[in-house]
Amino acid sequence: MQADLNALAVLVLVAEERSFRAAADRMGVTRSAVSQTIRRLEETIGIALVSRTTRSVALTEAGERLYADAAPALRDMQGAIEAAANLRGRPRGQLTLAVSSIAESFLSGKLLSAFLEENPEVTLHVTVTDEEFDIVEEGYDAGVRLGEVIAQDMIAVAVSGEQRQLAVASPDYLERFGTPKHPRELASRRCIGWRRAANVAPYRWEFEEEGRAFSVAVADTVTTTDMALMIKLASAGAGISFGMEDSFRTSIARGELVPVLEEFCPRFPGFFLYYPSRRNMAPKLRALVNHLKVAARVAG
Repeated sequence: MQADLNALAVLVLVAEERSFRAAADRMGVTRSAVSQTIRRLEETIGIALVSRTTRSVALTEAGERLYADAAPALRDMQGAIEAAANLRGRPRGQLTLAVSSIAESFLSGKLLSAFLEENPEVTLHVTVTDEEFDIVEEGYDAGVRLGEVIAQDMIAVAVSGEQRQLAVASPDYLERFGTPKHPRELASRRCIGWRRAANVAPYRWEFEEEGRAFSVAVADTVTTTDMALMIKLASAGAGISFGMEDSFRTSIARGELVPVLEEFCPRFPGFFLYYPSRRNMAPKLRALVNHLKVAARVAG
């Protein structure tokens, strides 16, 4: 049995007004429409809910019981609707994001800290993950990924400038084994690779030469799901590693790592915040989008 929730709402009004006419006036419909709605509800349930006379309306025992159970539930539902509608006014509530672990600029802390300062009623739940999944199906408000892996039906807002992948090694490693001149030499070198999960193939080492993209199958001495460990091993001289330039930037600045094969490492569009639709966007998400756009203009 599937009762019409609208009919329950009509029954509640009739019970409170003790009148079909008064209930109809509150709803802006005819008395006949109210009467027909109650009759259909009674037919669905299979028992009389309202006793009608020419002068008054009273609930039957079944009607009283249904009213007692339905009225609080309907008030709770109305309260939930009003609470959701109130979120239209200003950014508040929890904003859930799924962010790639290599989105260094977004995860640096400064961008999100400034956003929270501007929006004190918003809380953030950030899942740092490199798993590929449907953010809508998993209940996230938005995600941050490289533009090339975002589905075309998503809205995307840039959160970084152009990126590039770099091959890097420690000065000690290069002194002992020499600097490679071409990516094909990597096949015979000690390499440290990254993979997003233990059951997934290691990240491909991709290069470009004279406008032609190609990848190199390296024999990884080490593969790891931990980017920090990969950087530590490369800095310690364990081999050549490969990843996003932003991931290596601090180690390069300290002289712990040196870029190699840079002429084969082209730039490409960077990271984007993505979400499914602009229609009825929650204020908390709209606030983040606007914050990112302003930050991009300031940085540019």
